[in-house]
Amino acid sequence: MKIQVPATTSNLGPGLDSCGLALALYLRVQVGASADSWEVQHNLGPLVATDATNLVVQTALHVAPHIKPHKLILTSDIPIERGLGSSAAAVVAGIELANRLAQLTLSQEEKITIATQIEQHPDHVAPAVRGNFVTAAVSGDQVYSVRHLFPESDFILCVPNKKLPAVKSREVLPHTVLYRQAIEGSAVANVMIAAILNGDLNLAGEMMERDLLQERYRDNFVPHLKEIRRKAKVLGAYGTFISGAGPTIIVMCRDSLTEKIKAELASVCPDASLSSLVVDKDGTQVF
Repeated sequence: MKIQVPATTSNLGPGLDSCGLALALYLRVQVGASADSWEVQHNLGPLVATDATNLVVQTALHVAPHIKPHKLILTSDIPIERGLGSSAAAVVAGIELANRLAQLTLSQEEKITIATQIEQHPDHVAPAVRGNFVTAAVSGDQVYSVRHLFPESDFILCVPNKKLPAVKSREVLPHTVLYRQAIEGSAVANVMIAAILNGDLNLAGEMMERDLLQERYRDNFVPHLKEIRRKAKVLGAYGTFISGAGPTIIVMCRDSLTEKIKAELASVCPDASLSSLVVDKDGTQVF
């Protein structure tokens, strides 16, 4: 059995803690034979656990404490602590592992609720489970989410070499904002979502760049954002936004412009890797 979970980008500018998008970059978990204790092989470096303390296994045991240990092989293309949902993918993979080994038959809604309780970010876990573009909200103990089809587009990822723990980026956000600012910020997010649903990526991209609730406070973590945004716009991109809590920056554009924009951005962020992706439409898959 193999479990595949996509990377995710969240916020898309104004959709703070609500809007998320699955990207075609994956964490894969190959489930091997049962064992006396959990054994996890992976390509994630020495700081990621190889035993029962691995986040995938911890999550699975949280959901189904009595499942038997197995050998697991984890391969991931998702950069860690870069705002692309690496921990959300691990949590979602762990829930699916428990779901299959314990035969829980969890619904997508139940998986998203459990993942949100653990990860606290429905804007990452919901698209990781459901695929495509998802808007989500937490109200009391309930998690609500709606999946939408995102229009055809390419996404250029500028991934810095330096990690940024989400908690560090979260700390710079204000505890309160002016009522007027909150209303305008919410309205911008609403127009962005409506534009996406109407297939108008030019308007959606403009709204992504008019966020009032989080990007302005994270400038120090993404020093190239303004220059990348300016250059990408001149070249015809729809819009540019910080991925999740950063520091990855994403440029949204039509596929015919992707290579030209990538070439131009190489000089702006020499300390980062550039790649292009499309939307993942399927979410978590089990093979």
